[in-house]
Amino acid sequence: MNKKKPQETQGQRSASAMQVLPPADAQQFSANWKTLQEMLKKQPEKPNGAVTKEKSTVKPSTNNIKDTKDLKGKDFAKPTKKIKTGPGEDKVNGAEGHKNNAKSTPAKKRKMDSKNTQGKHQEAKKQKAEVSVNKMEEDIWFDDVDPDDMEATVGAEAAEIMRKRMGIHQSRDVESALVKEKAFEGLTKVVAIDCEMVGVGLDGEESILARVSLVNQFGKCIYDKYVKPTEKVTDYRTHVSGIRPKDIRDGEHIDTVRKEVGEILRGRVVVGHAIHNDLKILLLDHPKKKIRDTQKYEPFKKMAKSRRPALRVLCREVLNVKVQQGEHSSVQDAQATMRLYTMVKKKWEAQIKEGNKNKDSDKMKRRKPVTGKSNSVRTGPPP
Repeated sequence: MNKKKPQETQGQRSASAMQVLPPADAQQFSANWKTLQEMLKKQPEKPNGAVTKEKSTVKPSTNNIKDTKDLKGKDFAKPTKKIKTGPGEDKVNGAEGHKNNAKSTPAKKRKMDSKNTQGKHQEAKKQKAEVSVNKMEEDIWFDDVDPDDMEATVGAEAAEIMRKRMGIHQSRDVESALVKEKAFEGLTKVVAIDCEMVGVGLDGEESILARVSLVNQFGKCIYDKYVKPTEKVTDYRTHVSGIRPKDIRDGEHIDTVRKEVGEILRGRVVVGHAIHNDLKILLLDHPKKKIRDTQKYEPFKKMAKSRRPALRVLCREVLNVKVQQGEHSSVQDAQATMRLYTMVKKKWEAQIKEGNKNKDSDKMKRRKPVTGKSNSVRTGPPP
């Protein structure tokens, strides 16, 4: 059986109508406000400090769904990777890479600044060193001082400055100063000779030949032999001659050396320093007009301020080269003698020619005049 719904009373209908229909008068607004406040009072109170939040459920929009469908085939942003380009440098991809680059730029700036400061410090040190050298050059004003003595007293830098001012070559440059590179190595019209001797007899006062060296016009050695001693050597004079027992023990015989050297000198101009000593020890004779003795050349005497200048003094004053530092070498002494000659060869030979002309004119003046009839006219009373 169908049950009939209970009929609503008039008061209930009016209450439901009031809830549904909006108020028409201002008085009804105030009544609704009062009923709302009564309803809020009747609700149970929540505990103090508890705040309830309703979870907001956001429905995805259809547009967003379509976007995700479109993006499924596309590549999303990959995690950043560091690419090493060198020691201490990294390249970063992506947004994080930009941040790291931004952070690394100050570090790079600091490195660049440190490099610049180091370079500036090095340049400043160089400038200070140059200034100190310049000041030292200005301070060294005295002349006629041996650089070796200065090196022992003042220091190596001061000695080097003096050598530069005086134009003195170091020992490593002596050969290049005395010998012409890539020059002819055979016999030339002019040769230079030098001999080394050792002492024999009581206290080694007498001398015998121990070594003979000859060089050509360009300083190239053309003959160099040790001589076997014919007597017992009592003083090798090693500190000056450079000769040791082993050098002359198996040397050449004196007669062979004398013959070979005589053949080389024959018909040639011979240059030497105090050459009469060398020819005497070899028991050789040579025409005077073909001898050039650097010890007797007048301009060299004036430069050295000595009547018999030493070879090392001439080399220092004329060539700005140091020779005979310690043990002597007959090859080097012959090269130095030849270099002295070649430097003034033209002037020296011109003076010799001029001297020969003057000698010829003097001979002509000394001749007796030819007697003949006089063409003079006498004036005055006859005899």
